[in-house]
Formats: sequence, structure tokens, C-alpha cells
Amino acid sequence: MTAFLARRMLQAIAVVILVTLIVFTLLELAPGPDRAAVVGTAAHSQFLVQYLSWLGQVLHGNLGVVSAGGESVAALLATSLPRTLILVGFSTLIALAVAIPAGIFQAARPSSVTGHGLRVLTYVFYSMPAFVLGSVLILFLGVGARWFGAEGPQYAGLGQVITDWRDLTLPVLTLALGTIAIFARYMRSAAADSLDEEYVEAARARGADERRVLLRHVLRNSLVPVVTLLGLSIPQILGGALVVESLFNFPGVGFQIWQAAQNHNVPVILGFTLVFGVGAAIGSLLADIAYALLDPRVRYARA
Repeated sequence: MTAFLARRMLQAIAVVILVTLIVFTLLELAPGPDRAAVVGTAAHSQFLVQYLSWLGQVLHGNLGVVSAGGESVAALLATSLPRTLILVGFSTLIALAVAIPAGIFQAARPSSVTGHGLRVLTYVFYSMPAFVLGSVLILFLGVGARWFGAEGPQYAGLGQVITDWRDLTLPVLTLALGTIAIFARYMRSAAADSLDEEYVEAARARGADERRVLLRHVLRNSLVPVVTLLGLSIPQILGGALVVESLFNFPGVGFQIWQAAQNHNVPVILGFTLVFGVGAAIGSLLADIAYALLDPRVRYARA
């Protein structure tokens, strides 16, 4: 297990270094004033020296400034990232809570009316862009029925953001429905494969009822690919958060990136992109660790 974790840690570090190199290369191509806001005014002739100097500043939390003499990118990230984590966290928890039983049900009862209905809904939400789904929810549940707010919470305090369920529901629901569609499809496929395994047939032959077979045997083995997918889906979920936050005017990381793109604010775009890349690498590492814990054979086969 130690060798497996060491290999994954080294791979994650290599990915992070590659991300920093890509971001710094993009920074080198940026216009002079914005570049100076991140790298500084010191001129170095060698690329490696410039990169190490910039990396040192990043490691000390210096991602540049939003504008000349203005707020730092790190400070903007510190205020907007928790809001995005709230949005992504709630939507992911809801997605897993719905997708896992829905996927297992579709695999266990593929010919039932409910199974067909869940499959159709999965395809609909999977193929529908987030901005279209969000617009439909705003139109019918926000503007039409007035059950929920058509705009995300605008409070400065995180406690107020979390407790404002009326304004938080539609952004969370928009992101969750798309995530449910992804996880449910993989869960259905993994559960269907598990149902054909010999250990499932053996459990049934010993007289185990169907519920026990599904919960004890099928569920755990089906979670392995879903856990991996969860870690690898972090960039996609964050990309969906960018669209959702922009649509609902929710001041998280995605909204700030959209605003920075509108204003051609290079330090904000590159600084946040760097954080997203590091987050994706960490997510992949955590997925590998969880994969090994759920299936001990992985740590020995890949060590």
C-alpha cells in the first residue's frame, strides 16, 4: 500500500508541475502590464529562471493582482472559492445520493416502467447543456411558480449563503441534475456487470434475498468505477459550476473567471486556472486512493 501511495503521489506532483509550466507559458504570452502584475518587473533572460521565480511567488500565495494597485488574486480566490465549494459540494452529495440507487435499480430492473423512465431522464439531463437546464428551471420554478429565487445568494457571509435555501436551490439543482445523469449511467453499467459475476450467482444459490445481494455484493463492487469517476470528474463539475454561477449571478470562482474573461483580466484567469489544475490533480489522487481501499487488488496489481 505504501509503494502504491508513493507512486500516486509522485504522479500527482508531476501533473501539478506540468500544470504550472503550462500556466506560466501562457503567462509569458500575455501582454506586458498583466504579465508584470503576476511575475513582477524583474527581467530575466532565461525561461527556467523566470519560471522558478514565478513558482516561488506562487508557493508563497502570490498569484498577482486583479488590477493595478487593487485586490490580490489570492484574496479574491479566498472569498469566492468557499462559495463554489458550497455549490459543488451540495450538488455532488445530492447527485451521489440519487444516482447510486437509481443506477442500481436500472441494472436490477432494466425492463420495468420505472427503469425505462429513469433511463430516459438520464439521457435527457446528460444531453442538456447546463445553461439550457438552468434557464428552464429559472423560467418555470423561479419566474413562473416563484418557488425559488432566480438568482443565487448574494450575501457576503457563508452562513447566510448556506441557509438561504430559496436562492441556493436552483443553482444546486442545475449542477446536480447534470452530475446525476453522469454518475447514474456509470453506476448502471457497473451494477449490470456485477450482476453477471459468479459471486452474485453463488450468493443467490445460497438463498440470499435480492435486496441483500444488491446491497452487500453489487453495491460495493459497483462503487469502484464511480469513485474513480468522481475524482476524474472534478474538472467537469467545476466547468459546470462556471456556467451555473454565471447564469445565476452567483459570486463564486466560476463567476469571477467569467468576469475576468469579459474584462481581459489575465492574472485572475491564470491564477484561478492554476488552482483548478491543482484541484484536478488532487482529485485524481484521492480517487486512486479510494479505488485501492475499495478494491485491494488494485494496490498490488499497479504497485
